[in-house]
Amino acid sequence: MRNSAVVIGASGGIGAAVAERLGTSGRFEVVHALSRSRTGLDLEDEATIAAAAARVSDGPAPTLVFVATGVLHDGHQPERTHRALTSDHLLRDFRVNAVGPALVAKHFLPLLPRDSRAVFAALSARVGSIGDNRLGGWHAYRASKAALNMILRNLAIELSRTHPQTIVAGLHPGTVDTALSAPFRKGVDPAKLFAPDAAAGRLLAVLDGLTSADSGRVFDWDGLRVPE
Repeated sequence: MRNSAVVIGASGGIGAAVAERLGTSGRFEVVHALSRSRTGLDLEDEATIAAAAARVSDGPAPTLVFVATGVLHDGHQPERTHRALTSDHLLRDFRVNAVGPALVAKHFLPLLPRDSRAVFAALSARVGSIGDNRLGGWHAYRASKAALNMILRNLAIELSRTHPQTIVAGLHPGTVDTALSAPFRKGVDPAKLFAPDAAAGRLLAVLDGLTSADSGRVFDWDGLRVPE
């Protein structure tokens, strides 16, 4: 079967590594490596997402859409207290971490095959788990990732009716040696600081092991389910 893979955020550390691994795997006829810097796809501009989906639709149907985007600091430090909350920070994190992937789903899910296995995955975070939150803080990031997790769950329920073999999943990559994690690595066990290529390999292996019964859930890099 002719097929393709789509990586959104392919200029970032994890996204670039995922695109590279997919490109050398021999499993896909085409790998679309999309990002703002490479192809003009901006998660805060729906028109660019729609245009990217239109370009992908001209070729083999995607059987994997991997959203490897996210923002944590980049001008806003994670809040340690409610006194640090600002609307700008909250809205920015929600636009990039939740709204952006939702709009990717809006435009790319219609391209997936209805009668065979396909995967829509997005980078989430364990700190987006409500049940696993014991430390508090990081309000904007936690809340935006929790919102993403709910969106993924909603998509899974909807697609179970129209695309019963499609799997929707969130992925927690662990601490990866990228710009996103750079300010927050103090005290991280070196054995648990993953190179982007190693993280990409682990995440793709997790996706390969999922079934339709797992759709709508979030999984750690080691395949363990993250609590809601």
